[in-house]
Amino acid sequence: MFWTSWFLAILAVALAWPVPVFLARAAWPARAPVAAMVLWQSIALAGGLSMIGAMLCYGLVPLGDNLASGLQGLAQIVVGRQSLDTLGLVHAFALSAAALLSAHLIFTLWLTFFRIERQRRRHRDLLNLLSSPSIDRPDTLVISHQAPVAYCLPGGSRSVTVLSEGLLDLLSPEELRAVLLHEQTHLSQRHHLLLWSFAAWRSALPWLPTSKLAQHAVSSLIEILADEVALRSVSKATLVTAIALVASGSAQLPADSLVADNAAKIDTPETTSARLGRLLAPAPALSAGRQGLVVAGALLLLALPTALLLVPGILA
Repeated sequence: MFWTSWFLAILAVALAWPVPVFLARAAWPARAPVAAMVLWQSIALAGGLSMIGAMLCYGLVPLGDNLASGLQGLAQIVVGRQSLDTLGLVHAFALSAAALLSAHLIFTLWLTFFRIERQRRRHRDLLNLLSSPSIDRPDTLVISHQAPVAYCLPGGSRSVTVLSEGLLDLLSPEELRAVLLHEQTHLSQRHHLLLWSFAAWRSALPWLPTSKLAQHAVSSLIEILADEVALRSVSKATLVTAIALVASGSAQLPADSLVADNAAKIDTPETTSARLGRLLAPAPALSAGRQGLVVAGALLLLALPTALLLVPGILA
């Protein structure tokens, strides 16, 4: 188990810095957003599992040859059947660090969820005062403001799309349809759950390049996915015009004037620029074979630390 801990430590370091930096600089994710999304999730999960697993395995080295026997030995110490001196100070510290990191990640995940839900409740209360239901569009609220603004507010059966009067006056029916398709895709594909998990990852480990780069990359990828769904029903020119007009509204109306904290997602200039660039100068989609290889690689990446921890004897 000694070598397992060191291998997991090396894998954790690789997934914390060079791998996410390399992926964030690559051009191909925009050509295969689903495969790239799977890979980013795999990097985050495998990285966290490797960090915790490395400390856990190293801490259990004096107690057994594999994770199962090591945990059994640890249980004997906990119930008082074996002396704590068996571990030694360094190994006890490693086990404590693994436990603290695990608790920190789980607590941060819960805390981020609690904060987001609280922000959404406040936002919904604010919308009840500032908006009115759309007459001809279900689950759509209209706010009285001349800046062209559109976004979605997740909430299960209470999910809504929010539009401004300025947007309704500015966009043509086809452009408005493109905006609605884009926002409804965010809701139907549960993109807010991805944003929540990566926001929690960044809050838990803000000093890791993985957390910051992954959050930015995933935010961009979900916009690409929503654009692709909209392009099935509207023309590229229509979508480009709609994106540009909505972006002008985001510049006129800061998110804070409508939203408490970050309850709703309004595109950043960087994201909008990337979306427009992709539509105006499209690159061919990555071939199905290459996308399959990316997904397979992502699954293998996640399976590697899992197998090292659960399968006895892979590394002595």
